[in-house]
Amino acid sequence: MRRTSLLATALMLAGGAIIAAPAHAQEVGVTDTTVRIGQLGALTGPGYLYGKIIMDGAEIIYQEVNKAGGIHGRKIETVRQDDRCDPATAIAAAKKLIFDDKVFMIHGGGCTNASVGAFPEIKAANIPWVIFASVGDSLTSPPSPHIFTTALSASIESVSQLEFALQKGAKRIAVISQRDAWGRSRYQPLMEAFKQKGITPVADEEIIGEANDATPQALRLQAAKADAVLMVIYPKAAAAFLRDAHKIGYKPIAIGQTALGDLPVLTKQVGVPEAMSNMFAISHVRYMPEDAEMAQWRKLFSEYFPRETMSLYHILGIASAKVVVEVLQRAGKDLTRESFRAQMAKLTNFDTGIYPGPITCTEQDHQCHKSAAWVALVDGKIKTVAATTVGR
Repeated sequence: MRRTSLLATALMLAGGAIIAAPAHAQEVGVTDTTVRIGQLGALTGPGYLYGKIIMDGAEIIYQEVNKAGGIHGRKIETVRQDDRCDPATAIAAAKKLIFDDKVFMIHGGGCTNASVGAFPEIKAANIPWVIFASVGDSLTSPPSPHIFTTALSASIESVSQLEFALQKGAKRIAVISQRDAWGRSRYQPLMEAFKQKGITPVADEEIIGEANDATPQALRLQAAKADAVLMVIYPKAAAAFLRDAHKIGYKPIAIGQTALGDLPVLTKQVGVPEAMSNMFAISHVRYMPEDAEMAQWRKLFSEYFPRETMSLYHILGIASAKVVVEVLQRAGKDLTRESFRAQMAKLTNFDTGIYPGPITCTEQDHQCHKSAAWVALVDGKIKTVAATTVGR
C-alpha cells in the first residue's frame, strides 16, 4: 500500500494551502490557525547535540509545512525549553511547556536522565509526547497512553547488536560492558537476547566507562577466541579496548551501540586508525549528511542555517518531525490530544525515507522504531553498511 507523507505531498503542490475548517471545541495549544508544539531538550551545555541540534532539524520540517499552508490550515508554532540534560531542570522545563506555554504536545527528549526526570509531569498531564532521542526503555515500556518514541530504545539496540553479529557470521560471540545504571539497562536485555537465541557468550568482561587500559580484558577475550565482541561501553573505554586489542594482534568484529556512533571522533580517541578496521556501531538513521539521498535536506538546511554544518543530529530531527507531521495530518481537522494519541497508536509501516526501517506503533507497543542502521568507516568516511530490524 502506497503511503505519502504530508511533507512530500505539500512539496509537490503548486503552493496550494490545505483549507482550514473551524474546530468545534478548541484543544489546549490549538486554534483555527495554529498548533503549538513544545520542544524539550538541552539548548545549552555539551548535551545540546541531543537537544538544540535535533530541534533545528525538526524546525526545517515544520517551517516547510507552514510554507505549504500548514496542517488543515493550521501553522505550526514551536516553543523551546532548556532541560540542560539535568533531571531537576527538565521537570521545571516540562512544567513550563505544559502550564505556562500551554502547548498541544511535546516533541523532544534528548538526554535520557533528564527525560526520566520529566516523565512523571508529562505523564500526569496526559499530553502527547513524541521522544526524538532519549533511549531509556522506562520511558515507553510499559507504555503510557500519550508517550511514544521515534528513537531506538536501549533494549532494541542491545538485541540489534546480537542480530548483527549473527548476520556477520560470528560463531563465538563475547561481551564487554560497564555495569553502571547506563550499562545495566543495555546489558540485561542483551543477556536475555542471548538466552532467547539459545547462545551462551564465550566470554563476558566488565570494564569501567572511564577506563584508560583494557589490556586484561582484551587478553581474556582473545584467549576465549571470540570472533565478535559486543561493546556496551562509553567511548573512552571503547577507545582503550580497540587500541589495546590492536596492540596484542587481536582483531574481532567490534560491535557498538549508538554511544559509539561518532566513528571519526572515536578514531581520534583510539589514536590508531588501523584499530578501527573491523568496528561497527548503530545509527538511528540510515543516511549521513553527505550522502546523495540527503541532497534535498542539505539544500534546505543551508537555507535555514547558512552558517552551520549539517550533522547526523539534524537528520534525526528531520526524521522524527516527519512522523509528528504525518500523525497531525491523520488526526484530522478537529484536532485533539486524544485524536493525536489514537492516530499515533495505529501508525503502521510509515516510511520517513530517513530511518532505516518503517515506523510502527500499536496500543501495546510505543517503541515505534525498531530498525538499526550499522555504520563503519569506509575510506576514512562514516558510511551505512547494513540495517537490522528487531522483531517483537
